[in-house]
Amino acid sequence: MKIESLFKKKQVFSFEIFPPKKESSIDTIYSTLDGLGELKPDFISVTFGAGGSAANNKTCEIASVIKKKYGIESAAHLTCINFDKAEVTQVLENLEKNGVENILALRGDKNPDIEPKNDFAHASDLISFINSRSGNFDIAGACYPEGHPNSPSIDEDIDNLKIKVDAGAKHLISQLFFENSMFYDFMDKVRAKGINVPVEAGIMPVTNKKQIERMVMMCGASLPSKFTKMLNKYEYNPEALRDAGIAYAIDQIVDLLSQNVDGVHLYTMNNPYIAKKITEGVSSLITYRE
Repeated sequence: MKIESLFKKKQVFSFEIFPPKKESSIDTIYSTLDGLGELKPDFISVTFGAGGSAANNKTCEIASVIKKKYGIESAAHLTCINFDKAEVTQVLENLEKNGVENILALRGDKNPDIEPKNDFAHASDLISFINSRSGNFDIAGACYPEGHPNSPSIDEDIDNLKIKVDAGAKHLISQLFFENSMFYDFMDKVRAKGINVPVEAGIMPVTNKKQIERMVMMCGASLPSKFTKMLNKYEYNPEALRDAGIAYAIDQIVDLLSQNVDGVHLYTMNNPYIAKKITEGVSSLITYRE
């Protein structure tokens, strides 16, 4: 099933997981999926990792298992900055062979130890290539409510987002954010620019102060005072911070759903307990369109 069609039926509620970095730990992802599968999200996306080469990557395998074993639609992340066209073609053929119909197309982070290849400078180049090669994939793109860290301004970033959508991205998933007003301001600018595809709001529940600070440093998201006070108060009490993070995420999602957001994409951090608590807290609020 193409994920694009889900937005016509309801407010979409989806999860993200990531393959373990160590090959020896790959089995842990399947115990994670046992817990997440019970929650029946609309789809689960799988980040690009665990053997980052085109020939040896667990993303396709996991995405296929999600669909075939758990009966949940999946989306495979695909980064392109370190791949050439032949390597991307190899990934696409593997996805097709395994019945994976949905791709989240990303540029990927620059690695100072790896010289980028020149076939794909931007995610929009990857999207265009996938569309020119095959019409079998539903392609999503990423967006950044506070602007991409490498972009000079939010307006220029939205101009680039328009290029991405015009290239064939059918829907968008946002980077994490902790202040809903920033997402609403971003959406006003996106719609004013003529970008009318569905946009899922990306929500990450905090469970570890250092982890979230590292994530924020990488993606450029800001931390509102309400959030930082929570982090500072509970940083040395893991259980309290976990529960406070769940409550904060639920509060964000309740507000987003009531404002008729197209969907919510939950960055689960491979934690079924947290995903379960949040899903239970918001599932009755999701609006169905049919």
